[in-house]
Amino acid sequence: KQQRLRPISVSVPATFILIFPPSRSHTNHFALDFSVSHLANTILRLIQFIISVAKQMIPHQEPDFNLNHLKLYYGKLFPFVDLVRWVSYGNDGKHPGCDQSYIGRREFSFTLENDIYLRFQSFHNAHELENSIKEKCPVKIDIGPVYTVDPAKRNAYAQSGDNNVFAPVERELIFDIILLFGCADVCLVCWPLMTTAIKVIDTALRDDFGFKHILWVYSGRRGVHCWVCDGKARRLTNEQRGAIADYFRVYKGNENSHKKVSLMGAALHPFLATSYTNVLKDYFEKNLLTGQNLLATEERYEKILGMIPDESIASELRGRWQDSRRSSSAKEDINVVRWEQCKQLLQSGKHKAQGLRRCIEEIVFCFTYPRLDMEVSKHMNHLLKAPFCVHPKTGRVCVPIDPKRCEEFDPTTVPTLSQLIEELNYEGSRADVDGEFNRTTLGNAITLFRLSFLQPLLKACKEEIENSYYLKLQQSKNSLAW
Repeated sequence: KQQRLRPISVSVPATFILIFPPSRSHTNHFALDFSVSHLANTILRLIQFIISVAKQMIPHQEPDFNLNHLKLYYGKLFPFVDLVRWVSYGNDGKHPGCDQSYIGRREFSFTLENDIYLRFQSFHNAHELENSIKEKCPVKIDIGPVYTVDPAKRNAYAQSGDNNVFAPVERELIFDIILLFGCADVCLVCWPLMTTAIKVIDTALRDDFGFKHILWVYSGRRGVHCWVCDGKARRLTNEQRGAIADYFRVYKGNENSHKKVSLMGAALHPFLATSYTNVLKDYFEKNLLTGQNLLATEERYEKILGMIPDESIASELRGRWQDSRRSSSAKEDINVVRWEQCKQLLQSGKHKAQGLRRCIEEIVFCFTYPRLDMEVSKHMNHLLKAPFCVHPKTGRVCVPIDPKRCEEFDPTTVPTLSQLIEELNYEGSRADVDGEFNRTTLGNAITLFRLSFLQPLLKACKEEIENSYYLKLQQSKNSLAW
């Protein structure tokens, strides 16, 4: 305040004068000499100028995803050992019954930056896999089948002319489930459809087929992946896989047809009846009907009316609903009112035809039953994204889901790549004997993978390997004795 100030002109989008002290002494005082009437415009144009410069300095990238963070993620957090222990199925131990070549015959696929695709990668242990991933930094890792020979050496075997030399012999039974309608990205309004899918498919796999070791994984965006890892599931033929996939099929039409679901027979199959009673019906009536406003507007209810095969009934409902805006009570949800009218009319005494009474169930199935990518499940040689990858569009990690508590899973709280790096930086670089993931929100996901899935699986694999080994040993002794 005690020094004389001199004016200094500065060139910015809006012209004004800054007055600074002539010396280098620290001061918090400056004055702006401009017309008050131009204040708002000056500030706005200055902000726009700063933003435009900042945008040019920051390279374009997907939200929560960049390669530098990905390299750090692979270096600090990715569970290489757990992944290899899983896909080895006990064949990485010292038991004489182990197949030491098993993991080396498993295919891995890497997608690098700029969509460079590397298939038929193979590794003999977790150390080799870790070194390759850290070196190449793939934006996506896929897991394929176990082949008869090392997939990296397939070309050498192909020269023999025998088509059976290089062929898939084992593969988890896999299911890829996605949202076909709803938001462009995942949200809590649409996500419960994935919860119903997990409940329906998981129950059938365990109760109807007897599978025990099932891994559910969030895809990182809008879907879920299912890995059925029992020994009998891994050794299924393509024909057997196709039969299981068809067991879950109810969609016969396509997106352009009015009737996408056709439930045939005098009674629902027990699997479909259980799914409808225990999961689908309640979710449709208590959540989806009002949450998605399925009958609130003419455009929406016409889609449901188009599923009714009897045009006279559809016309009667249409007439009621077109007049209901004036007569319906404000306290009653219009979706609930119209759905009850639809059920009453289709299931009343004068419409006892099996097809019409089944129509209510078909509508519910059409909106709630999971959509499966059938080809992924039918063929052994399909690839599927590995757990704990990072989705490049969302930056979210593909974490396991507990099917017993799937309704508690919130995809919007799944850790992102940038979030994990921030957590690592916040905690510092202190050593952790059990892995640095315990200092991040990824720790719970890896713990779930280990305790709920991997440990029971490996215990069963060990018993299977030992039983098979001792059975062969006994057969060999009996042969010699004879």
